[in-house]
Amino acid sequence: MPRPKLVVGVLSGLAVFASQTSFAQTPQAPPGIYSPKAAVQSPPLRVEVIDGTGFRDIETHAVYRLYGIDTCAPDQTARLGRQPWPCGTMATAWLVKVTLNTWLACRTLREEAGEHLARCASAGHPDIAADMVREGVAVARPPSADDSGIRAYALAEHDARKAYRGLWSSTFQMPWDWRANYDAKRQAAAQGEATP
Repeated sequence: MPRPKLVVGVLSGLAVFASQTSFAQTPQAPPGIYSPKAAVQSPPLRVEVIDGTGFRDIETHAVYRLYGIDTCAPDQTARLGRQPWPCGTMATAWLVKVTLNTWLACRTLREEAGEHLARCASAGHPDIAADMVREGVAVARPPSADDSGIRAYALAEHDARKAYRGLWSSTFQMPWDWRANYDAKRQAAAQGEATP
């Protein structure tokens, strides 16, 4: 009668899996036990895309932003030869394509401005941000005092540049520079309207 052993084995396996899953989602270890501070894993979620790097959980409305990358702003364009194309719209469309009707798992690294800065995955994309960079849809953010940068993203960007994929086939302004210029022009226009 091997069936009781099979049932016991399956139940033991489920118990181990359940304990590992609950521990993986618990950011703090039990009292008296040391555990390094780990990022918090979200339960699986479905999302609606906000822009090229951000989306909102359709159940909780929590906002997630992909960590370590940036994409063209929604109104930003790139230029392939003499032809402009909407690189911000394309980045948003790419993210919609890979998240639509798909479960995501996100690991929040920290919270900033009410958003979860996270690394996210789906069944088809083990690291969504890395795949965006690899396909030339996004660029790796440069290291800063707050963030050391992700080496895998820098390597993926290097490969995309060498292959002239996506943005790297065109002339474009880095997203953070484009936003800074756009904000400066908007502030100057607002000050010009305010002065009689």
